Amino acid sequence: MNPQELIQAFEKKFGAGGEPRVFFSPGRVNLIGEHTDYNGGNVFPAALSFGTYAVARKRSDGNLKFASLNLPQEVERGVNDLKNIPEDGWTNYPKGMIQILLEAGLPIGGAEFLFWGNIPNGAGLSSSASIEVATAIAMRGLYGGEASNQELALLAQRAENQFVGVNCGIMDQFAVAMGKKDHAILLDCASLRFQWVPFQLKDYELVIANTNKKRGLADSKYNERRSQCEEALRRVQTHRELASWGAMTEAEFEAAIPWIEDPILIRRARHAVMENQRTLQAVDALKSGNLTTFGELMNASHRSLRDDYEVTGKELDALVEAAWAQPGVIGSRMTGAGFGGCTVSLVKRDQVESFMENVTNLYREKTGLTPDFYLAAIADGAKELSV
Repeated sequence: MNPQELIQAFEKKFGAGGEPRVFFSPGRVNLIGEHTDYNGGNVFPAALSFGTYAVARKRSDGNLKFASLNLPQEVERGVNDLKNIPEDGWTNYPKGMIQILLEAGLPIGGAEFLFWGNIPNGAGLSSSASIEVATAIAMRGLYGGEASNQELALLAQRAENQFVGVNCGIMDQFAVAMGKKDHAILLDCASLRFQWVPFQLKDYELVIANTNKKRGLADSKYNERRSQCEEALRRVQTHRELASWGAMTEAEFEAAIPWIEDPILIRRARHAVMENQRTLQAVDALKSGNLTTFGELMNASHRSLRDDYEVTGKELDALVEAAWAQPGVIGSRMTGAGFGGCTVSLVKRDQVESFMENVTNLYREKTGLTPDFYLAAIADGAKELSV
């Protein structure tokens, strides 16, 4: 839908008048650097050309109304009555964002919101971060305030952690707020230092494939993996100073293995250390125009997520293995939290059609599921759209 159509849908829902405005916040794909953000390492995400649209208009009574063109639920709450109520479903994300903006002392007032998104639900492409950041930039647009996109990303992470109750790192919110067209973001999650890196694909296409496996395990296993990494770190810290796994080299990790003792904790920490190193190597490869090396590092990332971190599952493995078997593919890996969601592959542009057909057949044979494919452009971060 274009902005004009969204405004028409908004006025049909809430009535004409006032000055409804349209805001956009993208989804994101992480190219490499998975489960490194909360381990103090580097990530390499990019904002996508699909995402969440929010049409918003001020209200004078201090109330907030939330509706969506994707989901039937509608909720009205007072600005000073924002709580996480399970029955409020998806609206807990915009509610949480506004509550955190309020706590941060930013200008807040009553508003009507109509959301529409074209991020596939449950695909692991950051629909929750996208709706949080869309809400934040809409509220800034309506009521002013000096908060930058980077500051809003940090507040959106706080909303997810403290209001929604998901102990996520900063990557998702940062990527959707700070994306740049045709660039990926190398983000050091410990310091928040970042750089935009040109993402030149030459003769290749970035193909996202959705397993269409419901990601039921993702949240519980995410929290379990995070606590395992924290415990391994605590054990090492009794012997030496170490701020995070992102601060450790491969050689330092090998020396620290005896201090961790537990084989499962060793595997979890190994992934955190090695994935961080792979991410830095992948960015260097991209800067020097070596897409083949970038693809090989993507493949190594998936193997580590499968064997050391154990967050892939049979569907993601089947989809990646089907991709690896295709001509014209130089790299494929899971992206996101795991246990379902999506893969990302680099595929020769003139072989994309056969890639999708062959991968569909192989994946269906192995799992009984049919994947969906998205050819996404790398896009700008969250912003207001002109109508």
